[in-house]
Amino acid sequence: MSLPLGQGAEQYFALGQGSFYEFLKSQGRASVFAPAASGLDAAHGTTIVTATCEGGVVMAGDRRATMGNLIASREIEKVFAADAYSCVGVAGTAGLAIELVRLFQVELEHYEKIEGTALSIDGKANRLAAFLRDNLELSMAGLPVVPLFAGVDQTTGIGRIFSFDSTGGKYEEFDFHAIGSGYMFARGSLKKLYAKGMSSLQVVRVVIEALFDAADDDSATSGPDLARGIFPVVAIVDCRGYRRLSDLELLPIVESVLAARQVTPNGPRADMESGMS
Repeated sequence: MSLPLGQGAEQYFALGQGSFYEFLKSQGRASVFAPAASGLDAAHGTTIVTATCEGGVVMAGDRRATMGNLIASREIEKVFAADAYSCVGVAGTAGLAIELVRLFQVELEHYEKIEGTALSIDGKANRLAAFLRDNLELSMAGLPVVPLFAGVDQTTGIGRIFSFDSTGGKYEEFDFHAIGSGYMFARGSLKKLYAKGMSSLQVVRVVIEALFDAADDDSATSGPDLARGIFPVVAIVDCRGYRRLSDLELLPIVESVLAARQVTPNGPRADMESGMS
């Protein structure tokens, strides 16, 4: 015996499209994010870095969130699994950014269940861009969210990186990229330390160095905090899928970076000799 449905409930059980987000909009949720006035005190997350490695990508984010000149949190997480073979890092208004990530995760899972196959990496990036276009009103009100998306293209086995702007513009980046308040310092560090063909662990070292350099010059970015046991969130995505490195895995790398900076506080120097020989 079938149970009676409430008025209008049939729409939730009808066959529909593969986009959970479009379904929400069809139910009158034109904007997933509630309108807000400008001038709100909201926590902001900062620097995210990513770089390709042999057979995949590495993404890392510092743990600090700021509210004006105050540290709102020392332990916020800004790097997440989007699905089994991709990840997303977020900078900007922390609460909205985390809500966007949750919606994006549901969107990818919903599509896979309805269509029986996962979206391509280009399709995932396009969906994320659509979310940002619908968030434009809040960005104009001073509550921007800027993500950084990366993953493995399962047709080629190559790591790919996509950046976005607050209007929903999508741009494919090559080799490495950074976003957030410390991005210019992190990106400068990546330019000097990154090389094509590096292993995932070599790139982990490079992105940690980049976060150190960002924290050195940007007050909104934090470095590893050994006293409190707070480490950056670092994830590797390759043919085996998404994997977040544990603090125990990061500890020897972070300690090695710190030890080297006791000797060279500005970080490792580029090898000029080999280029001049």
